Amino acid sequence: MKPKQIFKISVDVLMTVLFLAQMAYHITGNSLHEWLGTILFALFVLHHMLNLNWYKTLFKGKYSAVRILITTINVLLFAAMVGMMISGIMLSREVFAFLNLRAGMFGRRLHMISTSWGYLLMSAHIGLHFGMIAGIFKKKIKFRNKWLGMAGRISAALLSAYGIYAFITRQLADRMFLLMEYAFFDYEEPALFFFGDYLCILILFAALAFTLSKILKPRKRSELK
Repeated sequence: MKPKQIFKISVDVLMTVLFLAQMAYHITGNSLHEWLGTILFALFVLHHMLNLNWYKTLFKGKYSAVRILITTINVLLFAAMVGMMISGIMLSREVFAFLNLRAGMFGRRLHMISTSWGYLLMSAHIGLHFGMIAGIFKKKIKFRNKWLGMAGRISAALLSAYGIYAFITRQLADRMFLLMEYAFFDYEEPALFFFGDYLCILILFAALAFTLSKILKPRKRSELK
């Protein structure tokens, strides 16, 4: 694996971990939440700088069903991330407090909807790249154990099934469509339970995106960011 590829994957993994941490405002607290959000914003910019070639080919070539799916998720994720960053700056009480912005309900609603949509779209984005990532590791390992593969698929299915339950109980749909005014947290809940639920939700939407892409058509590496 080339150093640049290792660096790109490292950036993506760190972004995923930070996004997961950002969902746990009640665990991290406001100060850490803002600083982690600032780092996430910097990595977001870096991620797109590292993937400029994808933008150069955006209006070139034919659009298959899979390419349309990939492009749609990428564009929506970009919009959600921008909305999350703008609203985060508006709501900031520490890092960007010097701007003296008044977010009001608009800022809170924008942050809630962009964060919830962004997390799920980020999960789907990971799912669309799973085949490429798995291919890299297969080349490194140089063997394929069918029992190991079956165990992985069963585990993913079970975790995804629980992810449906977590998605409902965490009321993410209500946040996505602004059916609630505020996001409520259980401050007595163990962090392990919270992160476990959100990790299963990530696996659920990654699995859905991966499965949908396989149903539509096998992906080409050139179609991915």
